[in-house]
Amino acid sequence: MKEKHIMVMGGGIAGMTAARDLAGFGVNVHLIEKSGFMGGYAIGYTCKATTECLQCGACSVEKALKEVTESPNIKLHLSTTVEAVTSENQKFSAKLKKGPFFIDPEKCNNCGVCYEKSPVKGAVLHGYSKNNHPLYAITAEGIQNHRDFFASVCPEGAISIDAEAATETISVDALIVATGFEPFDPNQKPTYRYAEHANVITGLDMERIKRDHGALVRPSDGQVPEKVAFIQCVGSRDERLGHLWCSRVCCPYALRSAQSIKTQSPEMDITIFYMDIQNIGKDFPAFYEACKNDFRFIRSIPVDIFGEENDRLKLRVFDEAEGTAGLETFDLVVLSIGIMPNPENQAISKLLGIKLDDDGFFAHNDSLNQTLTSQNGIFVAGTASGPNSIPGSMAQAGQAAGEVLKYLGVAQ
Repeated sequence: MKEKHIMVMGGGIAGMTAARDLAGFGVNVHLIEKSGFMGGYAIGYTCKATTECLQCGACSVEKALKEVTESPNIKLHLSTTVEAVTSENQKFSAKLKKGPFFIDPEKCNNCGVCYEKSPVKGAVLHGYSKNNHPLYAITAEGIQNHRDFFASVCPEGAISIDAEAATETISVDALIVATGFEPFDPNQKPTYRYAEHANVITGLDMERIKRDHGALVRPSDGQVPEKVAFIQCVGSRDERLGHLWCSRVCCPYALRSAQSIKTQSPEMDITIFYMDIQNIGKDFPAFYEACKNDFRFIRSIPVDIFGEENDRLKLRVFDEAEGTAGLETFDLVVLSIGIMPNPENQAISKLLGIKLDDDGFFAHNDSLNQTLTSQNGIFVAGTASGPNSIPGSMAQAGQAAGEVLKYLGVAQ
């Protein structure tokens, strides 16, 4: 059989899963990732296990990343965007814009000197996983503003300050779009004062804090909070913003996180403010019932957050069950921000000639098969097509890979 080549756009969990599955059938995969690291948002998630696995999927991301980086059939294209795509005779030609790569992976030993000594925060980016190599990436702005520093800082001589962007054209037989999502910007809900109060954080902030400190602590003072509030549906199911969809993953994500935190700090007082708790997965109802013993649930979404002494936070709360309104103080507030369409979806839609749905996610062309797009040979997977969990994104990516193999006539 003639060699087959596939382009997968997006190096998150869906893209990596699809690439890995295709490579397992001997297909050559070009895995395109616009950032300097594979893994997407999910690679930054921490394990939610308590006394048992809670099936959060975080470990699956690390496993997929390792398999992708080690596969001889997968070529990784980091810091790369797709500039143009044309199709002819059931083949696609894609023009890629790559780099510049300021760190030579052959010379870099991931010592971290450039990151630790960087003259300004953000000039050097740090990957989450050791399976990303190099583990660091230097921004073009960092090189531009601190050329002398980066010219001499690396003890291995792995940094090239004169590296330039490059273009490459590849020919592929099919495409999978797995370009992911955008987290909701909590600054669009100004009454929560996210930018004003250090102890108002998002779920993604919480993951970073847990990775850095080994526990959930308050950003303001590094202390473990005694009283924590989770506010659900921040950015989702919001008619005022025009976001009418449910992000699906926020409820199980918040409860698994809360269980993990509670196991680590049993005395912590946790309150969940919600509209409705979404039952996702066959084991979720039993899990939810167990959570009711550990947390207080209030069916109401707070409107305002105010600062108090010692960086504590006062929430204006209406308790629907009690029919009362009042103010309550917490040490830390976690905003469960929703899954938004990738802001690049419009441009990708025009680039590939595939349709978007009314919410701005990629539309599927078959109600029974959510991997099929409006163009033959182009498939979609993961949160590019709408809110999904890690296991759900992996399952859809596996289905997309299967559809590609079917399209190519490769035996499964």
